[in-house]
Amino acid sequence: MRHAPTGATRAAAFPLDEPLDERSIAAAAALATAIPHRCEVLSSPALRCRQTAEAAGLSATHDARLAECDFGRWAGSTLADVHAADREAASTWMRDPDAAPHGGEPLRAFAERVAGWLDDQAGGEGAVAAITHAGVVKAALVHALATPLEAFWRIDAAPLSLTELHAHDGRWTVTRVNCPLPGSAV
Repeated sequence: MRHAPTGATRAAAFPLDEPLDERSIAAAAALATAIPHRCEVLSSPALRCRQTAEAAGLSATHDARLAECDFGRWAGSTLADVHAADREAASTWMRDPDAAPHGGEPLRAFAERVAGWLDDQAGGEGAVAAITHAGVVKAALVHALATPLEAFWRIDAAPLSLTELHAHDGRWTVTRVNCPLPGSAV
């Protein structure tokens, strides 16, 4: 699941470690009904993910591999600001998965981190719910579907949406993608 929206989400900005506002905390409570009983809950260590879990009354274990991509010096900037300041750098980052013009994490390294986490989950027992970020959801889908990394840019993961994957003998199947939680509109 993607965390509840923040100011950065609403502004189409690269996130900082910003908190949820009251409206998002109230909407995140809907998450409690979407989690299967006796399910292990994991969370990105980011404040917005931890607060999403807390708002739903969930006790989550933090896993650094569920953190959003490190956007380096772009953190806190809107997409429009990044394009206006250096359109070529932004374009290079989207075309070349090994580029890191922002000084942060290249897309390929980020996707490999998420893929490693997902592969570890495939060997586990029982259900796991992860409260994480749009980028993590998109990278997990790219890996689960064994699609080229360029497909990352063609996937959406809205705030408080559910994406469901199932592991079978080390393979992943995709059950749901970007499904809004009932009562979670903000």
